[in-house]
Amino acid sequence: MFILKHISQIQSIDQKIIPGRTNSVSVLREDQIHPFVSGNKFRKLKYTLQDAKDQGTHALLTFGGAYSNHIAAVADAGFQMGFTTIGVIRGEELTAKVHTNPTLRFAQERGMKLHFVSRATYKQKESDHFIDSLRDRFGNFYLIPEGGAGPLAVKGCEEILGPETSQFDVICVSVGTGGTIAGIINASESHQTIIGFSALKGTFQHSEIKKYSAKTNYELTDDYCFGGYGKIDSTLVRFINEFKENTGIPLDPVYTGKLMY
Repeated sequence: MFILKHISQIQSIDQKIIPGRTNSVSVLREDQIHPFVSGNKFRKLKYTLQDAKDQGTHALLTFGGAYSNHIAAVADAGFQMGFTTIGVIRGEELTAKVHTNPTLRFAQERGMKLHFVSRATYKQKESDHFIDSLRDRFGNFYLIPEGGAGPLAVKGCEEILGPETSQFDVICVSVGTGGTIAGIINASESHQTIIGFSALKGTFQHSEIKKYSAKTNYELTDDYCFGGYGKIDSTLVRFINEFKENTGIPLDPVYTGKLMY
């Protein structure tokens, strides 16, 4: 069954690859807890999907773009737990490109029904009118917001930290919408500082964090966003490749690559 308690391994980074530094760095290998529903996606979905099961719902509906890890995670987790899954995808032009898009192809192979909408329509994803139109089309479903955000997602992300991470003074995490870091802040200890590295331009996530956490032992920076969400350059790509060669740890260019850089 998908809902299980997983414990991530902590991997120390050789200080030789951190020139001029005396601080020690370790990585919590959240990428290893599940082959397809990995890292914060596993954490965000854990209690959400259990809630859907408890409510007796048989279908899940969520939202995402062409390369959404969230879409892939919901498709695989839903497949494992016996749900019908529906993905509302931003961009009608992608309808004919599923076979060339690894994320969408994977989701479809896991049984997800893909529903493509225009970018203008996608912006209405939180409106009651649009949700009602989706229920008219697909019937009853359990709604999971884009990226899996929400109180149950934050609850799951609180489990990222535990006794094994209490030794660390500073916890660094990549930030998208702010749900994952909110859970980490909640679970942090009094001696710990949390630093969030925004993958997007700006630190607007403060407002989202405050919805779920009253603690203030954190800071956000967008100094390493490389110009904005999904934007990369040769420097970042070279760093990611060298980091993998030196440590064996794979990084992605949207989130963790920027954090580690």
